[in-house]
Amino acid sequence: MSQPDNQFSYSHDQLTQLAARVLEHARVLGATSAETEVSEGTGQNVTVRLGEVETIEYNRDKGIGVTVYVGQRKGQASSSDFSDDALRQTVEAALAIARHTASDPAAGLADPALLAHDSIDLDLYHPWALDVDQAIALATEVEDAARAVDPRISNSEGGSVSSHVSNFIYANSNGFSSGYASSRHSLSAAVIAEADDAMQRDYWYSTARHADDLQAARDVGRIAGERTVRRLGGRQVATGQFPVLFDPGMAAGLISHLVGATSGGALYRKASFLVDSAGTQVFSDRVRIDEDPFLPRGLASGAFDNEGVATRARTLVDKGVLTGYFLSSYSARKLGLVSTGHAGGNHNLIVRPTGESFGQLLRMMNRGLLVTELLGHGVNTLTGDYSRGAAGFWIENGEIAYPVEEITIAGNLRDMYRQILAVGTDVEVRGGKQTGSILIERMTIAGE
Repeated sequence: MSQPDNQFSYSHDQLTQLAARVLEHARVLGATSAETEVSEGTGQNVTVRLGEVETIEYNRDKGIGVTVYVGQRKGQASSSDFSDDALRQTVEAALAIARHTASDPAAGLADPALLAHDSIDLDLYHPWALDVDQAIALATEVEDAARAVDPRISNSEGGSVSSHVSNFIYANSNGFSSGYASSRHSLSAAVIAEADDAMQRDYWYSTARHADDLQAARDVGRIAGERTVRRLGGRQVATGQFPVLFDPGMAAGLISHLVGATSGGALYRKASFLVDSAGTQVFSDRVRIDEDPFLPRGLASGAFDNEGVATRARTLVDKGVLTGYFLSSYSARKLGLVSTGHAGGNHNLIVRPTGESFGQLLRMMNRGLLVTELLGHGVNTLTGDYSRGAAGFWIENGEIAYPVEEITIAGNLRDMYRQILAVGTDVEVRGGKQTGSILIERMTIAGE
């Protein structure tokens, strides 16, 4: 496992000992089982706006959370005090809650047979030796590059640099105890352009575990500036049904809706349009989605989930067929199934390209809408109904014709997934969902 350094006040061994003390307090005070997470984090954020330092933020925090069970009655409590008295009092508070709650047949620790046993170093910890003066210089470089793109860029929301590291131990009374340090760094810029009494705003960012994996500061700024300027002169389009191409950032949102609809909480509450969908055709047969928790430096990598359950690589969607769900121990028991190692969310989801470049996708759609921004939260996970404000570009004869704004796109996710024609090779790696642009055969566009 990646080992922490002097970025932290507590060593890996000290966090492990604290977790063990919490579990011992729980045992002595009468819990039949217990689990705890002890963590520490530190970070720095710097923002420069219009060439002046706007914010310098440092954060250092620590915390301990404990969940106890008295039979199948559950209680939770947390504290930021690591003294032994505070640990005991936190356990006592959790036990007091447990003794006043109803018994839940699905409550309890993860099945011991499912726990991770192997230590896997996924190369997630890379602290950035960046002092505040260097951070200011880098944030200035990002913003300057954005503002230099075009004289019509008249204002800025700033260039920002952030660097964060964290370290944790998760342990439970079934004998599991493990954890690791991790890091996350980012560069970003957002600027405003003005022409003909109209203003447009756009942004760009890069994020990675290792600073060397970030896009160059000047490139982040340049892309932010270019994205902003190209939106000037936006207009509406006629209402109708047309092909829609979601750029990679927006396409990742389509995959997020899949995760939400196939997560245990939505499934056992029957609050999903994908109830009982495992083993059925959910997407077009061109779609394959893999999940890989073991990507080195992956932004959603992890050898175990929030309950210590071992993660595993899998093909989530194979030729359009959904093969499984995202289940914690609790939701799995509610469904009569087995945990899939997803307490805490999905791991690296990779939507495999179907081979077409971005330019080829534009030519495939010929005439339609390229979506680069979505507004609002008009997605109903129960029914799959999808209706959101959008902005982007109108495509004519396979080429970008002009920017589009103040429109709404609508459909149903069940139909949208089935109508995916292609996934582009223009993959962006900026989070736990990696995908290129996604082309959907037909959606309703409401404009003029």
